[in-house]
Amino acid sequence: MNRLIRFLSLPLLMAALPAAALGDHPAHAPGSTAPVPAEVQVSLQADALATLPREPVSASAHGRTLDCTGIPLVALLRHAQAMPAEPLRGAQLARRVEAIARDGYRVTFSLAELDPTLGNRRVLLVDRCDGKPLDDNDGPLRLIVPEDSRPARWIRQLERLSVLSP
Repeated sequence: MNRLIRFLSLPLLMAALPAAALGDHPAHAPGSTAPVPAEVQVSLQADALATLPREPVSASAHGRTLDCTGIPLVALLRHAQAMPAEPLRGAQLARRVEAIARDGYRVTFSLAELDPTLGNRRVLLVDRCDGKPLDDNDGPLRLIVPEDSRPARWIRQLERLSVLSP
């Protein structure tokens, strides 16, 4: 009998809950109706990067601490119009960034993990460490992810950066 009462009272309870509690939340609204591009190639040209904000980063990899300066990846993606300035929602949540090195090594980040209102993962596009431009072994550009547990996504010799949709 208790099961029957609980089963019958569930629809009444659901009707009494506010819409936000059921998933009709503003953060889940579709937002812009503009189509999401299938792919955006992000320019890594020096003149495009020169206008973007830079910040310091100190991180350790393979027993060595680096003091570098670079551009936050989010700032670069927003500048390239590959990531919206407002919080991600809808189809934007399924997009990802693919970084490819000169030797073909690839790493991926979801836009959601980079979004400051969601994952807020700090990733920097670095061109200077220890006060000098990166050498040919590491540069001219490198991604550094200081909060990752190990530097597997610290891609050296970055050659291409793309934002892709599923």
